[in-house]
Amino acid sequence: MAEAKRLAGKATGPLSGIRILDLTSVVNGAYGTQLLADQGADVIKLEDPGGNRGDGGDIMRWAGHVPEGAPRDLGPIFLTINRNKRSIVLDMKSDSAKRAIRRLIKTCDVFAASVRYEGLKRLGLAYEDVAAIRPDIVYVHAAGYGSDGPYAGEPAYDDLIQSASGCADLLSRVDGNPTPRILPTLVADKVSGLFFSQAVTAALLHRARTGEGQFVEVPMLECVTSFLLVEHMYDQTYDPPTGQWGYIRVVNPNRKPFKTKDGHIGLLPYTDKQWDQFFEAAGMGGTIAQDPRFSDYFTRMKHISELYGLVEQAAATKTTQEWLDVLKPLSIPVVKTNRLDDLPDDPHLKAVDFFQTYEHPELGRYRAMRPPVKFSKTPANIRRHPPRMGEHTDEVLAEVSEGEEA
Repeated sequence: MAEAKRLAGKATGPLSGIRILDLTSVVNGAYGTQLLADQGADVIKLEDPGGNRGDGGDIMRWAGHVPEGAPRDLGPIFLTINRNKRSIVLDMKSDSAKRAIRRLIKTCDVFAASVRYEGLKRLGLAYEDVAAIRPDIVYVHAAGYGSDGPYAGEPAYDDLIQSASGCADLLSRVDGNPTPRILPTLVADKVSGLFFSQAVTAALLHRARTGEGQFVEVPMLECVTSFLLVEHMYDQTYDPPTGQWGYIRVVNPNRKPFKTKDGHIGLLPYTDKQWDQFFEAAGMGGTIAQDPRFSDYFTRMKHISELYGLVEQAAATKTTQEWLDVLKPLSIPVVKTNRLDDLPDDPHLKAVDFFQTYEHPELGRYRAMRPPVKFSKTPANIRRHPPRMGEHTDEVLAEVSEGEEA
């Protein structure tokens, strides 16, 4: 059993000293604000009590199966995107909560929200309302769709954005099955969360240079579509187009982990030299080197299906370890293909201490992923367990003066 790590004592990341009032939930915004919290920001997660249902607050608290006897509000996905935050619970429609929120906004650098903007307006928390309290506030709103378009204000979830962005069309381009399909990961939520965190830091940099706050909109559809079309606009980039949508190498059905004698490998020779070396190692050098279909990058791209077919044929001739032993000294890109349950034992992830075990006072032991980005001067760290719902309400409100209202 892995030894439980101790929480860090204080924030050491580059955003130490930045305070964020966080009205995000589920995955999109919550993932983004955890990245900021890992990097040192004091993120105060504001949750609604949810009436008498007993399942209020961030709905992601209740997804998944907690250990026997553990608090129900610490579901597994919630744990992975809400550490380093403090949770307060306020009925935002009550006058006392509104007064507390106004006092809190005065102390915050960033107002982060994924609530629909019309709902924020009804709560008196539109940008103009918040900026009237703190003029230099960086107000970042995770929207489903940009406010200038006809979808503005409509509900948006990962499934919907995958459908609208073209993401659900990708597998059809690989296997020829015309049925659109959702990728089995919350790619739209997480990509949008990455855009969200980057937008916060960029706006903070502008404020540091000019003293100005601003309203920042981070629309999921636009973020995810731009993310996908980096490569998949492909020949449609030109006007008029020179060819198809979809990067030909990436949507090829033979682009996949290749089966070895005892498993699978991820394998991608890239340069002319690497291709020659790979086929030489596979015992196929004499026939491949002179093949005009594969003589250079451009001809390989035209015949990528045949090339991948030959790689598949070659991969089956050795074990995974034999391929690693042969190809790594040649600097040919190759890696063992992991299943999800292989990841904790991956030698690289173990060496960098990627999976870390912590001991929560009520939940017990749980696994966390180390902040992946390394800062040499201002390292990110884990200093707070994912919070129970409302765990820090009294603590945070005690920090906020009952002074003059804005």
